[in-house]
Amino acid sequence: MILVLVEVSPAGEAVETSREAVTFARDLSAAGGGVPIDAVVVGEPDDALVKTLATYGVRRIHALTGAAYDAYSGAAWAAGLMAVREKAGSVVVMAAGTSRGNEVLAHVGARTGLPMAANAISFHGLSPFTVTRQVVGGAALEEMQLAQRPAIFSVAGHAVEAKPADAPADGELVLETPEVADADLVARVVSTDEPEPDLSGALKSARVVVGAGRGAGSADGFDDLLELADLLEAPLGVSRVVTSLGWRPHHEQVGQTGSRISPDLYIPCGISGAIQHWAGCSSAKAILAINNDPDAPMVTKATHAVIGDLHEIIPAINAEIRRRRGA
Repeated sequence: MILVLVEVSPAGEAVETSREAVTFARDLSAAGGGVPIDAVVVGEPDDALVKTLATYGVRRIHALTGAAYDAYSGAAWAAGLMAVREKAGSVVVMAAGTSRGNEVLAHVGARTGLPMAANAISFHGLSPFTVTRQVVGGAALEEMQLAQRPAIFSVAGHAVEAKPADAPADGELVLETPEVADADLVARVVSTDEPEPDLSGALKSARVVVGAGRGAGSADGFDDLLELADLLEAPLGVSRVVTSLGWRPHHEQVGQTGSRISPDLYIPCGISGAIQHWAGCSSAKAILAINNDPDAPMVTKATHAVIGDLHEIIPAINAEIRRRRGA
């Protein structure tokens, strides 16, 4: 049996990365001859969440309930996950490669004395079970064998597209109340401040993103880039140096410490392509780089590239788009 930790949003919905992890689990299940998939959620889910997980092929949803699970604690969540695993006898324990998913699975690995592979993007064979995972912020890939059981790993965000199963599973809800030791609650969330509005949603879900880096030149150098974004109905994403210089707000940042995007087309303009930025955009299906340095990492990795000054190229592109639209 495959056991997947599913994170739930404040609105009570399975977060996208967790739905991606369940989709990944279905591929693994199919390779293993139809091994059943169970999910673990924290807190009692509503009917809509149970139905959603059933449509994604989850046979049984184990809900961790009780005061010990009222606030987030990586160790407590791991204890509950292990209790369900031991009862259900799963051979694989998975989660999305989020900060919480990786932390909880790290606790599971430490308690079982087994290796934990973070940020897997694919698997290869079952004997021995081998995953390919992202390392160095996504700049390199590593193959890791997980020969012992349970195999413990997280799935990198956007490694697969979240898709419902061809046929829904039963989606049976089981309420679980595993005991948690006081020691597992030493590190836990004790209060939560209301977050600033998340303005990066459009960036993360966009099919086209226009990128801007140091090549913009100054805080006043974004007019043409913003016009291109408007013409393409695309959000603007920027490099870390742009936000560090105060030229653009942080919610527009793409990269290891910003948003990770996976558009159909990414158009990075004046962005050199440092490892940290590449970690946030490497999942783009196609990249059209505009840069005056033909040897820039972004240019060498791009699907297509235009070499030249963005302040000459972007206005020309905008003018051509307007001409073709008769504007």
